[in-house]
Amino acid sequence: MLYAYESMAGVRITQGALATQDVDLLWDASRRVEFMADLQRDAGSILAVLHKVDPSFQRRDDALRNECAINDKGFEVEFLRREVEAGDVHPFRFSDDDGDLWPVQARRAAVLAQSPLFSQPVISATGKMATMNTIDPRTFVEFKRWMAGLSDRDPAKCRRDALQADVVQAMLASKLVASALDRP
Repeated sequence: MLYAYESMAGVRITQGALATQDVDLLWDASRRVEFMADLQRDAGSILAVLHKVDPSFQRRDDALRNECAINDKGFEVEFLRREVEAGDVHPFRFSDDDGDLWPVQARRAAVLAQSPLFSQPVISATGKMATMNTIDPRTFVEFKRWMAGLSDRDPAKCRRDALQADVVQAMLASKLVASALDRP
């Protein structure tokens, strides 16, 4: 998310605000059928998709975080979904592969899923270009402020959440990024 916002703003966010060893990907249950068909055709499992990027990814095998993948450098990938609502398939598996990941229910993830879309071209360190689709920056600020205030969250993560919210709020205030939520 931050990479898309900094790309639009034409700025670089300090490493302290970006420092993280994980990525959480929001799983939209309403796109399940389309995704499942593509997954079965192209890779067979979520873990196989991650192996295409980095063959060292494996399912984390511990009681606390066994629904994420981790590579040999300690970088984690986790798929989040909103808390179960009426009509949702639960539990939901990505594939029939017993070793594959499961999407994890996350508090307030519905807020993220309902956010207006924010799309921005980004360029990787290797020079490859892509369009990054993420949540609206106002939604990001509100969500990060909520996370920073959680009493059961790691204090270091709370500080980082607050810093990230402040950085994106400053971009919004300076009109370096725009929010769809500000349009009439």
